[in-house]
Amino acid sequence: MEYAEDPEFCSMIDRLRDEIGNDSGEDTAAFIRLTETTDPEELHQVLTAPGQPLWAREIAAYALGVTGDRRAFEALVLLLNHRDPERCVTAAHALTRLGDPRTARAAAALATNELRVGYALLPVRLLAALRAPESVPALITVLERRLPADDPHWRVGLACVEGLGALGDPRARPALEAALPHPRLGAAARASLSRLATVH
Repeated sequence: MEYAEDPEFCSMIDRLRDEIGNDSGEDTAAFIRLTETTDPEELHQVLTAPGQPLWAREIAAYALGVTGDRRAFEALVLLLNHRDPERCVTAAHALTRLGDPRTARAAAALATNELRVGYALLPVRLLAALRAPESVPALITVLERRLPADDPHWRVGLACVEGLGALGDPRARPALEAALPHPRLGAAARASLSRLATVH
């Protein structure tokens, strides 16, 4: 398996092994089989069969995603929006490797959904990593919403600031300048603005 030595895969397997630790022996056997299979059709069946536990779907989606099988896309997007941040990290990693052109649009929709802003950190970071046409407009939108000094989701705003600096697009300048007075975002905004100046 080309992903078997992937540190993210190993981390996911360790986490999920703990998660099913008290489950039945049947679940343990299924878990071992799933971590060892190289058959994409078997993995896809896990994604589509009814009644599969979340841990099984996560393993299957990750394994398919990192090998470029686009049948994993929808499952990975759902995991990217999961309340468990570790599942979001795993999904973001697999989506980066998947190379599906729909990924940036989905990540932008998740990042800019104000009703789910508490779960937006990983979609924001994914947008920066993808460097897609959707990335800069979405990050600017999210950052502008995080500018009030009492906004509780300042970590999401910080990820936007850092991502915009890494992307180096001059369209980000007004939003980054607006972030300069922010007590938690100002230093990072200053650094990102200097990166814009360097890139352009």
